[in-house]
Amino acid sequence: MTASSKTPGCSTTHGAASGAGALDAPGEGLDRRGFLRAVVGASALPALAVAGTSASARDEQASPAGASPCDIIDVNVHLSRWPSRRLPGDDTATLVERLRARGVVQAWAATFDGLLHKDLGAANARLAEECRRHGTGMLVPVGVVNPAAPDWEEDLRRCAEVLHTPAVRLYPGYHGYKLTDPAFARFLRLAADRRLVVQLAVVMEDERMMHPLMRVEPVETGPLLELLGQVPRLRLVLLNALRTLRGKALADLLGAGDVYVEISMLETVGGVATLLGQAPLGRVLFGSHAPCFYFESALLKLRESPLSDSQLRAIRSENARGLLRLS
Repeated sequence: MTASSKTPGCSTTHGAASGAGALDAPGEGLDRRGFLRAVVGASALPALAVAGTSASARDEQASPAGASPCDIIDVNVHLSRWPSRRLPGDDTATLVERLRARGVVQAWAATFDGLLHKDLGAANARLAEECRRHGTGMLVPVGVVNPAAPDWEEDLRRCAEVLHTPAVRLYPGYHGYKLTDPAFARFLRLAADRRLVVQLAVVMEDERMMHPLMRVEPVETGPLLELLGQVPRLRLVLLNALRTLRGKALADLLGAGDVYVEISMLETVGGVATLLGQAPLGRVLFGSHAPCFYFESALLKLRESPLSDSQLRAIRSENARGLLRLS
């Protein structure tokens, strides 16, 4: 299937969409029924037939130069291979082509190698090289640091001084530490001192999809409330958090510091509008969790909520652009 080069509209109105064509032009009035039809239709296409999963990455198209209302900055993307199965789009060149063809002008990308590989320095170096080779300015490398590892301070230094990553990503569930660990608090202070954006993955996949030997519980975010007061310059992005973090717990975290959330795991119809009742507009970012999730899923979350043009622009790109500008 060839991705459409047509720049989709930004309308939030729902329209008819069916079959694989809905995937080719996700911006053309894709509603929930149309999205489901598109997923089913796409599963039969050889180009997407990758054994072991039905997840994929799909995005909208725009030019990196000059931000239009339809530009997208995706703050939650991964390169390399998921440890337990292949994903459509886990080849960097393919993922970049799909992202660019669907309107993503910037994607903040970490590496799946950061979950289980011991040598994070080498994993981060490979990530930076992949971003240089394939991203042509679109892929922003996000280094992975494990505060439970004995050499994590050096990994953090290399991210900031050698690889020049504007952000770093943490996976406490996979690296085996709690947010009450003193090393985690020290990491937050050092990252804030270096003006790095910190991204913390609360979960990575639905428990029903987990390999029996990789059962990973969601990160308990409660300790962040106290830590945020101790590191006032910290800018923290919670990834994949809205499946488990909501209501008062979410509002308390957002009110405790410079904390942001992205929408990839936000559920329920009209979920973004509901989220904006709990979170300031300026703290909500666009994230797709590609290639684990279909990109259209994130886009649909915007389309099925009654959002104004200014709200759409803020979530799709302006909030992330302002956050990265501070790095």
